[in-house]
Amino acid sequence: MSDMRRREFITLLGGAATVPALVWPGAAQAQPGGRTRRIGVLIHFSENQPVGQRYIAAFRQGLKELGWVDGGNLHIEVRWTAGDPERYRSYAGELVALAPDVVLATTTPTVLAVQRASRSVPIVFVGVIDAVGSGLVRSLAQPGGNATGFLLFEYSIASKWLEMLKEIAPRVARVAVLRDAATAAGVGQFAAVQTVAPIGVELRVIGIDDHGDIERDIAALARGPNGGLIVTANRFAVTHPDGIAALAARHKLPAVYPFRYFVHAGGLISYGSDEDDQYRHAAVYVDRILKGERPGDLPVQEPDKFTLSVNLKAARAIGLNFPQSLVARADEVIE
Repeated sequence: MSDMRRREFITLLGGAATVPALVWPGAAQAQPGGRTRRIGVLIHFSENQPVGQRYIAAFRQGLKELGWVDGGNLHIEVRWTAGDPERYRSYAGELVALAPDVVLATTTPTVLAVQRASRSVPIVFVGVIDAVGSGLVRSLAQPGGNATGFLLFEYSIASKWLEMLKEIAPRVARVAVLRDAATAAGVGQFAAVQTVAPIGVELRVIGIDDHGDIERDIAALARGPNGGLIVTANRFAVTHPDGIAALAARHKLPAVYPFRYFVHAGGLISYGSDEDDQYRHAAVYVDRILKGERPGDLPVQEPDKFTLSVNLKAARAIGLNFPQSLVARADEVIE
């Protein structure tokens, strides 16, 4: 999608917060000298999820372009948590014990786990929604402390998900929002949906605490007419995209997702930041820290690249026709 088309798309969805452009130094071609450096990675996916492998590959490639080669002048230690809070704690401790030069932490719980293990090891994060509200940094411009990184998106994007749901299924009148009420991000995303809910649309919450309840609540939603589903960014959904997409498809519910890998898993439509791009950007911050800069001096960056993905096969399976104008705007179309 061109920059002009993206701006038109965001305007059509009701406007979006302006985000500053990311400005990066040119890629270093020469190999940085000195001792072998150690990078820890604490990631929220399981090792057998292709999307997690793809993100790590993007991170490695970004480092390689800056002169850092895993197995050469760099050693990368990866720990896969699969969304398990106990693994956050234990693996964070393992990585800190290895005395890494930098830790890449993905999503808020992993960052918090590393910060509990050490307030001195530099952290670069991705996949975080509310870095200030979660206490990871003091401010976006001046993070302070030992962490900085890249925001996943602003809360306002959640309002776009409801507007998009109404665009693809105009008759939707009962909308369930799958969220994590125990996090600031879960509360904030639901609040953004509430702000744009039109008269006549009933909102309800499906919590992530009990997986059995998720299935029962989605089935109950589907028993009534004109139901729809919004899946927010939360620790359960992002580690179970196939299961969530299959539930929505089984009950023939139009559903909107925050990341395109849900669409690859059989989901209907997604709109969110380009996470592959964020992992490449994270490599730039890791490079700067390895060269002597402090994370607390590097501003937290907002996303500047968003992706709209649609799954025509999934739409046909539930008897839904996407507006052609929407398909034309999409960055990715699965036939």
